[in-house]
Amino acid sequence: MTAKIPKSKLPSRHVTEGPARAPHRSYYYAMGMTEEEIAQPFVGVATCWNEAAPCNISLSRQAQSVKQGVKEQGGTPREFTTITVTDGIAMGHAGMKSSLVSRDVIADSVELTMRGHCYDAWVGLAGCDKSLPGMMMAMLRLNVPSVFMYGGSILPGKLHGKDVTVQDVFEAVGKHAAGNMSDAELHELECVACPSAGACGGQFTANTMACVSEAIGLALPGSAGAPAPYESRDQYAVASGQAVMKLIEINLRPRDIVTLKALENAATIVAASGGSTNAALHLPAMVHEVGIKFDLHDVAAIFKRTPYIADLKPGGRYVAKDMFEIGGVPVLMKALLDGGFLHGDCITVTGKTIAENLKDVVFPKDQDVVRPTSSPLSPTGGVVGLRGNLAPQGAIVKVAGMKNLQFKGPARVFDCEEDAFKAVEQHNYKDGDVIVIRYEGPRGGPGMREMLSTTAALYGQGSGDKVALITDGRFSGATRGFCVGHVGPEAAVGGPIGLLRDGDIITMDADKGLLQVELSDAELAKRKAAWKPRQHDFQSGAIWKFAQLVGDAEKGAVTHPGGAAETHVYADI
Repeated sequence: MTAKIPKSKLPSRHVTEGPARAPHRSYYYAMGMTEEEIAQPFVGVATCWNEAAPCNISLSRQAQSVKQGVKEQGGTPREFTTITVTDGIAMGHAGMKSSLVSRDVIADSVELTMRGHCYDAWVGLAGCDKSLPGMMMAMLRLNVPSVFMYGGSILPGKLHGKDVTVQDVFEAVGKHAAGNMSDAELHELECVACPSAGACGGQFTANTMACVSEAIGLALPGSAGAPAPYESRDQYAVASGQAVMKLIEINLRPRDIVTLKALENAATIVAASGGSTNAALHLPAMVHEVGIKFDLHDVAAIFKRTPYIADLKPGGRYVAKDMFEIGGVPVLMKALLDGGFLHGDCITVTGKTIAENLKDVVFPKDQDVVRPTSSPLSPTGGVVGLRGNLAPQGAIVKVAGMKNLQFKGPARVFDCEEDAFKAVEQHNYKDGDVIVIRYEGPRGGPGMREMLSTTAALYGQGSGDKVALITDGRFSGATRGFCVGHVGPEAAVGGPIGLLRDGDIITMDADKGLLQVELSDAELAKRKAAWKPRQHDFQSGAIWKFAQLVGDAEKGAVTHPGGAAETHVYADI
């Protein structure tokens, strides 16, 4: 049990101490709390539990184990929940406009709950894509002792003896539209692809950000690995509750952990695992909470120098369960540390450094899920940053598993995803085309939708390596092929992508990091002078509010001034 921690310097003193707080204490007695429990540190246990999707369905169970760990170490846990928007269900329609918005709502709602009730520390559990960075953003914003825990991945489905994931179902829609899959075959696949609780099993956004949570030091080593149904996940939950109490005792806070070097470790693990391009949006947003400058270009520079060593879907062969079975994220980190690609001196929520945490990890040689850095799948990371006259603020492309890193072709321009998907569904495009989907950026969408339905349909039709796609929106971590996202400035503010016309020749080179359109500066200036802004359909409500506040994708699409503008931090009230 952790030594008794005095309340004199903890936030919860404002709601529990002294005669003036008698009304506040009466509320705690109403919930069955004892005097001893009221006198202990209050620890929030925040989850994104809901019945929207399998990603989050097991989080309530895991929260009970976290609470057990907190109680064992002399703390008083207080459970609360926040929202999620699950991309697999929001994908391919207007619901996806809510997805990125939800990241900031999650961070904001956790902040407000913590501030309003003066909790002293917290453990955050998340399952689906935006909830992971949303929780970690709130940890950095509040800066009270915090531990993050991933809810775990889904088990792979089985069809005719082969592993399948939801990515296969999205691509099957394209096969079906092309007449290469029957209704019965599609139905058979959809019924078996997602067999359990947990987030999507490939190295899509959820598992990418789960790897980040360990590499950046906010999660216990190994906690990201076990699939959601496994009982070992509850053991990690107990340990996370115990760990946060130790952090209160030694006063180790998130901003002590998440330094510039820790961020470099996080970007390194994304590149090495062929992770989601969304990490280039979420890492800058996380560090924005601290006030450190770290944008898409900084992320891309690390991607460029990092070897790609984890053979994970969608670019590779394996799923999260396979990496767990060879030792999980610590094995990937050990390979990178031994190769000289990680900062081993970064402190973590264990109170120890990365190097100390990995000291006894032995890299397994009888497997090919993760390679040593001396024999990578490719010498540079699975994600690449691009820049050029079509993307002055930059863009991002996932090259993991791609053979051809150059593409040149005429633009086929669409002003929303629905129009592009309809054209793809009808095979109304040609081999060699560069499909352009614009007015889908943070402001223009609004909400910066992902384009998995369209990219997966292209692959399902057998055209995944015959056409390219660029957008000022985003791509799912499950997207594969020459698909360039986060193009900035976005069309809604008159960026070059908004000036394109059908037939303009676009060149992409992931080796050189270029995204160009064959137009002169004079022609681009002429088109810009004639360009007029568009009005989107969201003129009130949460999505309107997001559009008013959100910044550029280059900086993480953030909605407030961040740590650089702070005059106080919640932890110090």
